[in-house]
Amino acid sequence: MPNEKTINLSIDGMSCAGCVGTVEQALLSVSGVQEAAVNFAEHTASVQGDVDVAVLIKAIKDSGYDAAELIGSEDHAEKEASEFAHFRKLLRQTIVASVLGAPLFIGGTLGWLPEIESQWGMQFWLLTGLLSLAVLIYSGGHFYTGAWKAFRNHNANMDTLIALGTGTAWVYSMLVTIFPGIVPSLARHAYFEAAVIIIALINLGSALEMRARGKTSEAIKRLIGLQAKTARVVRDGKEVDIPIEQVGLGETLRVRPGEKIAVDGEVIEGHSSVDESMLSGEPLPVEKQSGSEVVGGTINKTGTFLYKAIRIGKDTALAQIIELVRKAQNAKPSIGRLADKIAAVFVPIVLIIAVFTFLGWFNFGPEPRVSYMLVSTMTVLIIACPCALGLATPISIMVGVGKAAEYGILIRNGEALQQAGKLTTVVLDKTGTVTAGHPEVTSLVPVDDWTDQQLLMMAASIETGSEHPLAEAIVEAAHEKGMTLYEITGFEAIAGHGVRATVNQKVVLFGNERLMKEYQIDLDDLTKKANRLASQAQTPMYLAVDGKIAGIVAVADPIKPDSKAAVERLHSIGLKVVMVTGDNQATAEAVALQVGIDSVMAGVLPQDKEHKVAMLQEQGEIVGMVGDGINDAPALARANVGYAIGTGTDVAIESADITLMRGSLHGVADAIAISRATVRNIKQNLFGAFIYNSLGIPVAAGVLFIFGGPLLNPMIAGAAMAMSSLTVVSNANRLRLFKAN
Repeated sequence: MPNEKTINLSIDGMSCAGCVGTVEQALLSVSGVQEAAVNFAEHTASVQGDVDVAVLIKAIKDSGYDAAELIGSEDHAEKEASEFAHFRKLLRQTIVASVLGAPLFIGGTLGWLPEIESQWGMQFWLLTGLLSLAVLIYSGGHFYTGAWKAFRNHNANMDTLIALGTGTAWVYSMLVTIFPGIVPSLARHAYFEAAVIIIALINLGSALEMRARGKTSEAIKRLIGLQAKTARVVRDGKEVDIPIEQVGLGETLRVRPGEKIAVDGEVIEGHSSVDESMLSGEPLPVEKQSGSEVVGGTINKTGTFLYKAIRIGKDTALAQIIELVRKAQNAKPSIGRLADKIAAVFVPIVLIIAVFTFLGWFNFGPEPRVSYMLVSTMTVLIIACPCALGLATPISIMVGVGKAAEYGILIRNGEALQQAGKLTTVVLDKTGTVTAGHPEVTSLVPVDDWTDQQLLMMAASIETGSEHPLAEAIVEAAHEKGMTLYEITGFEAIAGHGVRATVNQKVVLFGNERLMKEYQIDLDDLTKKANRLASQAQTPMYLAVDGKIAGIVAVADPIKPDSKAAVERLHSIGLKVVMVTGDNQATAEAVALQVGIDSVMAGVLPQDKEHKVAMLQEQGEIVGMVGDGINDAPALARANVGYAIGTGTDVAIESADITLMRGSLHGVADAIAISRATVRNIKQNLFGAFIYNSLGIPVAAGVLFIFGGPLLNPMIAGAAMAMSSLTVVSNANRLRLFKAN
């Protein structure tokens, strides 16, 4: 859609994984919404489409929740402050509930509390009931209002379970206190302390979970913190400091040593070294001079310089990185979507189990069956809350994506994060991926009366019309020798073959052997020389003028210093490495031999790279494709996971799932390692959550009691439920300690 945009929302009122499906359905029901992803761990939603924010917020409110738009760093700071205030409120609610619940629990355990039928027992328990009602309203009011909203919208969630469990306990206790004769004497027991302590424990668990959860979004916080708050602009010959929001396109800015670069720009005067580690993960500063690009958020180290603003606001590299990371953190892999589907039906299933537990104890339980019935039903409702299940996937995704960003790896979606760890084959483009992508002219082989100078001049002239990296090397070599190049006309690029044009009134062909054969150019014995150059990892290109061969211009693209070590790492984790290139077979094999690549597909046209990836997939391989994101776009899109080699400023390559900003193949191995660690962490969380609920519910229902074991105390169930979520969050935070080999 032409007006499609991404809107980020902060969601209030979500209490469990079941709420995720409700909010997502509400958003997807809005006309114009293309995609909606809700992150339960961060209580945010990311919406794509041509839609008004107010309409989205209304849809969320109509479904029983509240929402506000997240725009800039100020909103995120406000959200963080709001969450901290909520954390403190939860602690206060916990303390208030504990002040009443703890003495009641201790007194009841030690037998200090009066019987309901005693002389002053009714007055004591009536007062206790009123006090506990006040505590339930203050400390647990949010559960009851949440349950009511869910009920009004024909939903059931965690709040429903807690409200039913504690509310039933309070109502039963109050009835027994006022009308003790309505139940047998053995069932005349008040459960005010259970209701209050359950609320206290769940609030405490939520507070601790919120505190631990806050650490998971540190990657976003750090990225937002990198943004400069002010900029020093040159206006009317004077340097003035202004807020970053007021910087306009094309304005001239000054940066002094130690300062953050405010926005993306191009150096126009001066030189310096800039710390770009926040973009690339590389610790060494990068030299900058006139014409160099600089990126907002990076730190100027030594010199001072003037630069022109070329990208501001949401268009800056840093803003795009923040958006990519946030979007990826909200995205769900298939394993996460499965958990959401289960959680969406989990609460209704628990309610059915609770009804069966109630009826089972009422009809078949021993005396005091009413007490057993109440305790078991309440315990089932409390222990079954699927909070841990809802947190299991998003909390790990958030940490994993954030950890990847620290390594200069931008993951576009959760599915890519999951798939990266399953790859069996990695396909590498050669130029700019295995090699540096900055080729140099290495050999000139003229024939007949042609000289090195004439050969280079003619080749450079025709290549002025080309954008190929090899063309740039040839033109640059001619400029270094001070040559004045000919004007060209009728330039034609022949994909996968070379170029054709009229140069100095002569028809010139420049390209590979296929181009020469197509135009029936006699190559004499130059083919042998070309093969020898190719065996040395040089790329030979033939030049023909007016139908006759003039010579060979050979260009070599130096292999990146760390390519060999990176390929060895990929082999060590069990991957097969394939190189695909448009270059000739001999040159490709020479590069592959130096780096240790398993197999080579050479002479492949850009449009055919996708077919090569598809061919590997048909053979049962799970393929990762690594390229520059331009002529490799179809292959990147076809691959199970596409890796784009980025430069730090080119972070929005739409065809790739993962962008490697360092430009190093080590990023592929790092991304795979992070993927495997994250998916392993998700599985641990899901296993723990499933096991907890699978074992907890039958125990709560009284299975152990049937075989002579104990009946689970509702307060223990409340503590266990709260701690299960905290365990999941804590396990996910272990990913923050991850280090790639």
